Amino acid sequence: MALRGVRRWALRALALRGGCVRWNGGRAADTLQHGALRAALRKIIDKEINPFVDKWEEEGQFPAHKVFKTLGQAGFLGVDKPTEYGGMGLDFSYGIAVAEELGSIRCGGIPMAIGVQTSMATPALARFGSDELKKQFLTPTISGDLVACLGVSEAGAGSDVASIKTTAVKKGDEYVINGGKMWTTSGCQADWMCLLANTSEGHPHRNKSLICLPMNLPGIHVTKKIDKLGLRSSDTAQIFFEDVRVPSKNLIGEEGMGFTYQMLQFQEERLWGVAYVLRPLETIIQETIDYTRQRKVFSQSVLQNQVVHFRLAELATEVELLRSLLYRTIDLYVAGNDVTKFASMAKLKAGRLAREVTDSCLQFWGGMGFTSEVLVSRFYRDLRFMSIGGGTDEIMLSIICKYMETLPRK
Repeated sequence: MALRGVRRWALRALALRGGCVRWNGGRAADTLQHGALRAALRKIIDKEINPFVDKWEEEGQFPAHKVFKTLGQAGFLGVDKPTEYGGMGLDFSYGIAVAEELGSIRCGGIPMAIGVQTSMATPALARFGSDELKKQFLTPTISGDLVACLGVSEAGAGSDVASIKTTAVKKGDEYVINGGKMWTTSGCQADWMCLLANTSEGHPHRNKSLICLPMNLPGIHVTKKIDKLGLRSSDTAQIFFEDVRVPSKNLIGEEGMGFTYQMLQFQEERLWGVAYVLRPLETIIQETIDYTRQRKVFSQSVLQNQVVHFRLAELATEVELLRSLLYRTIDLYVAGNDVTKFASMAKLKAGRLAREVTDSCLQFWGGMGFTSEVLVSRFYRDLRFMSIGGGTDEIMLSIICKYMETLPRK
């Protein structure tokens, strides 16, 4: 079976390379091994996901436990996670290859939720969590038995992570949590949350901690399923905590290091988002070419107009440039370098290009592009989130300016 073949392929690679597959440079996420991983994932997408996307979009939610179990059994929820906890033990470039192939899903909401599971709620746990925590939360998340969510953003603190107000006060061998989280992807279906909370007073960069929070505890209230412009098939929740008690052993790593851990998670999240957006942009451009080639206006195809085929050529070039920046950044990251500057540049460009491509292409579809019947209109709504989630364009610009030493000091 193809799904089992993926895991067998990964284990053979691990054995050949002494237990850990390493990227050897040149073309990040683009070797024959990466290609085999993509091909196996594409079979699952074509059989288990894409035939149902329209239905799930209409319903406003996809069955996360069912879809994640399918992906987990095939190994796709932990390709870059340790083998002892059910992962494949491959390097981060393979996670990026998976993210890129998830762009073949014909909506943005489902890949977003998968990305939370693999690259937003679990990196800190995999890197800093205790063995006990990893067995309790990471292993079943990788297998698809548990759905994870990330609790960082609040109603008054989105990109400004340091301003979160949720508290986790230590009492005996427990933390007592009060506050709330907003814009929580998979929050209505999640089994546990990677929660960022203030665990002490003091400097906002040194008073926060990450905690594994089971979502079935007394005092957790999922009060609202948010009605969004796009990403319709991904449930997004507003959640409140009222004297929620969680064992202190659920702390990820060291107390007070949560902000630092979350910033590291953000780098992987942003790179994952850049990788994901490439395939939808290519798909939109190609579908626009196909549509404008057959659509007639004044007795000739729309594509014959120079303004149309030149513009599509420009957009295709921009997508390839973004891919090159991403692959360069991944090479550096796998080699152990700080890629904050390049990751921020790529995230900024991905968000802006997502808006530029979808807007330009939708225009060439005319009235048809303003309907819900075509993919370009869905991605016009879904990909708009790229300039907001995981750090807004403005935050990316501030980070880039900081590295350029042009950011005014406070």
